[in-house]
Amino acid sequence: MSQKTILVGIAGASASGKSLLAETLVKEFPREHLCVISEDSYYKDQSHMAMSERVKTNYDHPESMDHDLLLKHLKMLKNGESIEVPKYDYAEHNRTRDTRRIEPAKVVIFEGILLFVNPAIREAFDLRFYMDTPLDICFTRRLQRDIISRGRDMESVINQYMDTVRPMFMQFIEPSRQHADLIIPRGGKNQIAIDLIKTKIHSLVN
Repeated sequence: MSQKTILVGIAGASASGKSLLAETLVKEFPREHLCVISEDSYYKDQSHMAMSERVKTNYDHPESMDHDLLLKHLKMLKNGESIEVPKYDYAEHNRTRDTRRIEPAKVVIFEGILLFVNPAIREAFDLRFYMDTPLDICFTRRLQRDIISRGRDMESVINQYMDTVRPMFMQFIEPSRQHADLIIPRGGKNQIAIDLIKTKIHSLVN
């Protein structure tokens, strides 16, 4: 009988250190035992919309996510099936035509801002972690990331943060922390928390 896939969810504000924690954990396990998937891959397809409409989408609201597909993929991984994860282009505000094939590794980590908002999705995870990083730090990181990596200008990043990112955090993301098994302060460099998580994952794998 094959070993079931352990699903780990890491949620928290945008730029709170979710990806850093996931990448840190990946380095602690054999590559074939663990992989990471971003919830951003599950933004809804917007091919039917003009660019002028795509940029108006509230990407911090649960309605922007194809959570039906995400839930389907979580169940498939649990059943030992491979999945085809969409790829998202931040510059085009849309999915690409390519997908990323993910095999059911021993541990699959999902990281994203809205993972614990949907009851069915959060219940699919075996472990749930929430990154509790101060919002001023998150904003500074997001500003730097979006300008350098995503080709955005400062004014658009600030406007988006004030119009949607912060309000949606208060409405959806921050309340979802109550569903976490472990709340991690100080972001993805909290070594004590990282050691605890590694120990727990090792115990589940073994």
